[in-house]
Amino acid sequence: MTTLLEIKSSVLRQVQVCPSFRRRPEGEPGSTGTDPQEPAAGAWKPGDGVEFFAQMRLILKKGEGRQGLPCPEVLLRSGAPAPAEPVDPNRGLRVLTQEEVEMLYEEALYTVLYRAGTMGPDQVDDQETLLGYLQQVFGTSPEEHAEAIERVKKAKAPTYALKVSVVRAKNLLAKDPNGFSDPYCMLGILPASGTPREPGSHKEQRFSFRKGSKRGGPLPAKCIQVTEVKSSTLNPVWKENFLFEIEDVSMDQLHLDIWDHDDDVSLVEACRKLNEVIGLKGMSRYFKQIVKSARANGTAGPTDDHTDDFLGCLNIPIREVPVAGEDRWFKLEPRSSASRVQGDCQLVLKLITTQRDTAMSRRGRSGFLSYMLLLGRLLQFEHRPEERNSSSWRGELSGPAATVLCLHGAQNNLSALQLAVLHWEVSSRHHQTCTLDYGYLLGLLEDMQAHWEEASSLPQEQEKSLADSFSAFCEFGLQLLGQLRDYFPATNSTAVYRLELLLKCLSKMQVFQLSFEICPFEAELNMDIAAALKRGNREWYDRLLNTKSPHEQPGPQRLAGLVELADAVYEDLQACYGIYASLFHSIAEIDFFTLTFRQLERLVAEEAWVLTEELSPKMSLEVASGLFELYLTLADIQRFWSSIPGRDSRSLALAGIHAPFLPAVKLWLQVLRDQSRWRLQGAVDVDTLEPMDVSSKHSSSAATASLCFSHIQELWARLAWPDPVQAQALGTQLSQDLCEATLFYTELLRKKVDTQPGPAGEAVSEPLCVVLNNVELLRKAAGQVLRGLAWPEAPSALEGGLPRPLLSCTQALDEDLQQEVHTVTAHLTSKMVADIRKYVQHISLSPDSIQNEEAVAPLLKYLDEKLALLNASLVKENLSRVLEALWELLLQTILQALGANLDVSADFYGRFHFTLEALVNFFHAEGQGLPLESLRDGSYKRLEEELRLHQCSTRECIEQYYLDKLKQRSLEQNRFGRLSVRCHYEAAEQRLVVEVLHAADLPALDANGLSDPFVIVELGPPHLFPLVRSQRTQVKSRTLHPVYDELFYFSVPAEACRRRGACVLFTVMDHDWLSTNDFAGEAALGLGSIGGITRPQVGGSTRARQPVTLQLRRPRAQVRSALRMLEGRSSKEAQEFVKRLKELEKCMEADP
Repeated sequence: MTTLLEIKSSVLRQVQVCPSFRRRPEGEPGSTGTDPQEPAAGAWKPGDGVEFFAQMRLILKKGEGRQGLPCPEVLLRSGAPAPAEPVDPNRGLRVLTQEEVEMLYEEALYTVLYRAGTMGPDQVDDQETLLGYLQQVFGTSPEEHAEAIERVKKAKAPTYALKVSVVRAKNLLAKDPNGFSDPYCMLGILPASGTPREPGSHKEQRFSFRKGSKRGGPLPAKCIQVTEVKSSTLNPVWKENFLFEIEDVSMDQLHLDIWDHDDDVSLVEACRKLNEVIGLKGMSRYFKQIVKSARANGTAGPTDDHTDDFLGCLNIPIREVPVAGEDRWFKLEPRSSASRVQGDCQLVLKLITTQRDTAMSRRGRSGFLSYMLLLGRLLQFEHRPEERNSSSWRGELSGPAATVLCLHGAQNNLSALQLAVLHWEVSSRHHQTCTLDYGYLLGLLEDMQAHWEEASSLPQEQEKSLADSFSAFCEFGLQLLGQLRDYFPATNSTAVYRLELLLKCLSKMQVFQLSFEICPFEAELNMDIAAALKRGNREWYDRLLNTKSPHEQPGPQRLAGLVELADAVYEDLQACYGIYASLFHSIAEIDFFTLTFRQLERLVAEEAWVLTEELSPKMSLEVASGLFELYLTLADIQRFWSSIPGRDSRSLALAGIHAPFLPAVKLWLQVLRDQSRWRLQGAVDVDTLEPMDVSSKHSSSAATASLCFSHIQELWARLAWPDPVQAQALGTQLSQDLCEATLFYTELLRKKVDTQPGPAGEAVSEPLCVVLNNVELLRKAAGQVLRGLAWPEAPSALEGGLPRPLLSCTQALDEDLQQEVHTVTAHLTSKMVADIRKYVQHISLSPDSIQNEEAVAPLLKYLDEKLALLNASLVKENLSRVLEALWELLLQTILQALGANLDVSADFYGRFHFTLEALVNFFHAEGQGLPLESLRDGSYKRLEEELRLHQCSTRECIEQYYLDKLKQRSLEQNRFGRLSVRCHYEAAEQRLVVEVLHAADLPALDANGLSDPFVIVELGPPHLFPLVRSQRTQVKSRTLHPVYDELFYFSVPAEACRRRGACVLFTVMDHDWLSTNDFAGEAALGLGSIGGITRPQVGGSTRARQPVTLQLRRPRAQVRSALRMLEGRSSKEAQEFVKRLKELEKCMEADP
C-alpha cells in the first residue's frame, strides 16, 4: 500500500483527447492488417529516413524565426564597428598649391603673433606653443619656421576695432515724475592717456560724456556714439551696433554713459504736467523739474548743463575683452561717490582687425575663405584615418587648433552663422574622404540652424558655397542609401545608429531649402531618397540573383539558388520592417517597408512563376523537394505582409502562386509518408525497449516517433495551403498517413516485444511497461498532431472545432490505440494471475484460528512489491490502467474462490469481506490511487452482494431474491410488454384483493406470431405466506393484448404484508398444448405500497381505485445471484425454494 501512497503525478501531462484514425475493414486497400505494412519498395530511402528528417528540421528551423512580426531586439545582434563607408579623394577638400600653403601659413602666424584680447580658460595662452603647433601642421623645418616668423613680425600690425552691440538695460533709476525714465546711451573710446580730473575737486569723480556740453577745449573721447532714446521705461531695449577704431589695445578703454533724456520745457509746460505725477517720490521729482525749468527760463545762463539726468556708466579696458568676444551683463557704476545709480546693461563686445598686412589680404582673399582653408588644413592634421575608431571622430580639436581658429575667426569678424557654415562645409567635404561621426555633422547643422536668422547677411558667394556643400553631401548620402544593406546592415546596432544620424542630417538640410535663392535640391529630398532606395533594392536583388540563381544554369540548379534567394529576401524584409522602416518613416516620412516589399515581392514572384513553369514537366523527387521548400518561403512572405494590420495579400504578385506548386506538394507528401515509415522502422530496430534516462519512462523509438510527428504538424502549419478544397484533400491524406504510421509503429513494437522473451518467473515485464508507455506517449502525440492538421472549413462542416473527416480520423485512431493499450495491459497483468490465485487460495484455506490481517498480509505484501515496480516503470495514465486491470483480476479471482467453496461457515465469507475492504483501501491509497467510485463499481458490487448473501440466513436470502425483483422495475421499458393490475387490502376481511385487468405488447412466442397468454399470481416470500397458493387467470388465445378482468382473493394478515420483501408476483406464460409452457415475462408489486396496508381503506368501491401498469421483465443477474446462494445451501427450505424456481426457469428463455 505504501507504493500507491507515493504516487503524486504523471510524467507526461494529461492532454485533451484528440480525434483519431478509423480502423479499416480487413482486406480493404491500405489497411494495416495483422502484420506491419512495409514502405513501398520504390520509395526514396536515404539513410532510413534520418537524412530526410534532418533536412526537414532545417526547413522548420528557418520557419522558427518567421513567427509574427520581427522585433528590433532580435535583429540587432552585433555591436561591432560599422562597415567602412566609401571614400573618394575627388569629393573632399581642394588640394592647395604650394603658394597657397605658404600664404595660409603666413596668415596663421600673423593671427597668433598679432592677437589681442584676453584668452579664455580653455584656450592656449602660450604663444610659443601655438607657433610650434602651426609648424607641425604645415610641416616646416625649424629654419623655415623661424624665417616665416621674422617676416610676419616685420609686417605692419593690423588695425584693430571694437564691435559693440548695446542690447538692453534693466532696473534703471526712475528720474521722471511719472516713475520712469527716458534712457539713452553715449559711448566711445577713451585714449590711452587717461581721463583728466578737474582742478580743485576734492571728490572722486569718473569721466562722463555730457550731451550738449559747450565748454571750451577738445572732448576727451576719440569718437562718441549715441543710441536712440527709449521713452518711459526702466528696462530699455536698444539692439544697436557700433564700431570703434582702437589705437592701443593694451591701454584704451570703452566708456559708456546712460542718461535720462529731459527736453527743455517752459515753467508753464512743467506746471501742466502736474497730472502725470505718481506718488511722493514723483512729487519730489516734479518740484525739482519746476526749479530746473525756472533756471532755464530765467536765472540760468544758456551754458547751464543740467537738463539730462545721469543713470550710470561703464569703463571696460580693451585688453580685457576676450579674444572670442563676449556677451554679458555689466553692472552700472556711479561717476562719483556722490552719485546714486542702479541697474545693469547687456553688451556684446568683439575685438576685430580691419586691415591685415598678409599676402592673402593683399590679394583680396576674404577672411571667410582664409578661415575655410585654415580649418580644412587643421582637420586633415587632427583627424587621421589610420587611427583606430577614426569613423567615430566628433570634431574634437586640440587646444592649440581651437585657439588658432578662434583667434582667426574673431580677427576676421566672422559671424556665428559664418563660422557654423564654414565648419559644416569643411567637415562635410572632409567626411567624404575620411569618415566622421554623423552625430558631429548633425550638430553642425543644428548650430547653423540656431543662427539661421542671420542668413540674410550672407553674401551671395557664401550662400552658393553652402548650397554646393549641401548638394555634394546629399549626393554622397543618397549613394550610401542606395547601398543600404552594405554600409548599414540591420544586424549591426552601430551601423543602424549611423544610418539614423545620416537620415537626420539629410532631413535637417530640408530646413534650409526654402531659404536659398539658389536651391541645391532638384526635387523634394524624400523623393530623392525613395528613388535611391528603389535603385538600391534592384541592384541588391540583381546581384543576389546573379550569384545564387543565374539564368545560365539548368533548372534544378537554379531552383536551389532561388530557394536561397527567397530566404535572403525574407530576411531582408524582416530587417526592413523591424529596423529600417521606423527610421525612414519617422525621419524622412518614407514608407520604406511598403516600397521595398512591393518591389522585391514582385521580382521574386516573377522568377518563381517562370521557374515552376519550366520545371513542371520535369517533376522528380529532388525537384519536388526543392519546390516544396521554395513554396514555404514564398508563403511566409505572403503571411508576413498579411500579418501587418491593414495589409491585404490579394493584391500581391504572389497571390495565387500556390497553384503551380500543388503537384510538387502532393509528391513531397508521398515521400514524407514513406520516409516516416522508414524512420519509425529504423527507430524500433535500434530500440532496446529500455527507458531513455532516469527522468523518462519511454524508450528512444517513442521519442523519435513523437518528434517526427511534431515536425509534420509544424510543417502543415507552415504550409497553410490557401485553397480550402485542396487543403482538405491534402490534410485528409496527411492525417490518414499519420494514423497509418502510428498503427504501423505500435505493431512494430508488439512484434519486437514478442521476440524478446523476458526472464523466467518475472511477474512485471519491463519491456512490456516500456511498450505501454511508448503507446501512451504516441497516443497523446498523434492526437495533438492530428488536431493541429485542421484546415479552413465553414462552421457548418465542423464538429468539436474540427472538420468532420479529421474528427472521424482522430476518434478512430484513439479507439485503436486504446485497444492496443488494453491488449498490452492485459498481457502485462496476465503474468500475475498465477501468483494472485495462489495468495487468494491461501486466504480461503487459512484456518479460523488465524486473524484476518494475517491471512491477507501475504497478498498485500505481494501487491505492494509488484506495484512498486509498476510505479517505477509506468507513467501515471498507464499505472491507472494496470491498477484497474489488476483490480478486476482480483475481484474475479475472489469470485472464483467463493464459487469453489459452497456451504462453508459464515467466518469464511467474513474473512473475504475483510479482504475485499482491505483491497479497496489498498488500491484507493487515501486518494492517491484509484477513485472509490470506480473501485466500488462493476464486479465489486456483485462480489459484495454475494458475500453479503453468503452471510445471510436462508430466509434472508429468499427475501433478498424478492427484493431484487422489486428493484428491477426501472429497467428496459416496454421490451416484454405491460400488465395492468389493481390491488388493495380489505382489513375487515383480512384479505388481499388482486385484480388482473389486461396486458399489452406481449412478445410473440408461437409460430403464428402470436401467443396464448395467461397470468400466474402468487405471494412471496413463501415463508411469509406458507398457506397461500398461487392462482392463475384464464388463457387468452392468439393475442398479444389479452384482456382478463379477473379478481383473486388471498386471505393473509396485514402484518405479513408489511414484512421486508413481501410482494405479489405476476408471471405471464404462453400456454402450449403439446409442450411446456413458455415464459413471457414477470413483474412484482410490493405489498407495502398497496392501499389498506399502510392505512385503512376509507369508503368507495374497490374498483374505483386507479390501476397500476407494470413493465414485464426477465430475471437479471442480481436476481439470480440470490438464487445461486440458495443453491449452495443444504437446508430443506432452501432446496425446496430452489426446486420450485428451477421448474419455472425451464420455461424461460435465456436473458438476452
